[in-house]
Amino acid sequence: MKIVLDAMGGDHAPPVAVEGGVLAAREYGVEVVLVGREEDARRELARYDTSGLSLPIVHASQVIEMEEHPAAAVKAKKDSSMVVGMDMVKRGEADAFVTMGNSGGALAAALFRLGRIRGIRRPALSTVYPTTTGFCFMLDVGATTDCKPEYLLQFGMMGAVYAERVLGVANPRVGIVSNGEEEGKGSILVQEAYQLLKASPLNFVGNLEGKDIAPGLADVVVTDGFTGNVIVKLSEGLAASLMGIIKDEVKKSLLTTVGALLSKPAFDQVKKRLDYAEYGGAPLLGVNGVVIVGHGRSNAKAVKNAVRVAKRAVEGGMLAAIKEGLQDRRV
Repeated sequence: MKIVLDAMGGDHAPPVAVEGGVLAAREYGVEVVLVGREEDARRELARYDTSGLSLPIVHASQVIEMEEHPAAAVKAKKDSSMVVGMDMVKRGEADAFVTMGNSGGALAAALFRLGRIRGIRRPALSTVYPTTTGFCFMLDVGATTDCKPEYLLQFGMMGAVYAERVLGVANPRVGIVSNGEEEGKGSILVQEAYQLLKASPLNFVGNLEGKDIAPGLADVVVTDGFTGNVIVKLSEGLAASLMGIIKDEVKKSLLTTVGALLSKPAFDQVKKRLDYAEYGGAPLLGVNGVVIVGHGRSNAKAVKNAVRVAKRAVEGGMLAAIKEGLQDRRV
């Protein structure tokens, strides 16, 4: 398997991107193609023992910076690492593309270079979201902020297919985020999407209030990209704040410090379950290629795990499954 990694993508690229690529090649046994400024990538790669690993470099002279306007940058920078990497996937020279760079740029590059899967109206960024029972799969978390009811229906279909084929969830329960559990609650968008989801072949379980997501009342959580992005960013900030508060409180007395030391294995497991780096990146569903987008602030572990997400998506036949799902579910 050959996975293209944007060596210039992210707040800490290229050092962190290259380190993550080395870790991924070593742990997952895939070929990781580093796309970016060759001199920079080669300098970073020289820091590691890469014997036995396949880490070729493909030169791309330009970079889409984090603050640039996505569509304009993609059109203007034809030799950017994002565009060059996407083109490799389009030509069949690689199986997937991974970036920690400008998420809007990744979306624009995917749409301009790969295009949408036939029948899909809008793409959706998705993510694995931790729950008390394990995880759920949430989409959209930022790709399509202004939605129509039929978009949310397709998000539910794509999410269900991914959960089944890639995450191994049998007959996944699909719910839609609303401000009340009852069928008539929510915005006009949510109410109309509810009826479409209810009439579809999906295993639709109805509305989900914010409090219903963490307990795992649905396997696939559907929402518009604005709401989904707020949910994810709020959750990340809250998790970090709670861990910080707990750390401060346990230092206030000898008794609590001793208790914290005894409980350290449990705290470590909680931290791992809530750590965004464990989940790597978000699959961009609906485009005609496997594209994984990670946080701009990603560390090497997050980059490595984003490559793992790409690998699993390819192995699970994500693209073919979504195309078949569109036909089978007539969505």
